[in-house]
Amino acid sequence: MNAIFQTEPNMAFIVLRLGLAVTFSAHVSMHLFGWLGGRGIKGQTGNWRDKYNIPVWIGVIGILTEALSVPGMILGFFTRPLALGLMIFLAVAIWKSHWEFGFFLSGGGRKGMGIEYCLALFLMAFALLIGGAGALSIDGMLGR
Repeated sequence: MNAIFQTEPNMAFIVLRLGLAVTFSAHVSMHLFGWLGGRGIKGQTGNWRDKYNIPVWIGVIGILTEALSVPGMILGFFTRPLALGLMIFLAVAIWKSHWEFGFFLSGGGRKGMGIEYCLALFLMAFALLIGGAGALSIDGMLGR
């Protein structure tokens, strides 16, 4: 259990945690509630099922992973498991939705977005998986 919570009091990890929390709070509000032009959970999981052959129950797990990651990243609680969950979510997004459009987010008259942005989020989560929550975190308090 200590491997999950152990972390150094590094302030840089706060930036990564809050960056992911802000990004995924907006993203999950689209997927879960249909806010900001999103589809809501039923529409989003149906879209993933129809477009990418992702079973609805796996889509629900993905959305719940996004939702749980927001407070977890803000508080620095269960950071490593949540970072791993986000990495899996993002790896699937890269593979199923973005890979065919190349690296760059936009340009070239394509109808989709490349892997650039999802890769950056994936690497942020990977850094937290390796380093833990860092300073000002519940994990840091529990890992002492």
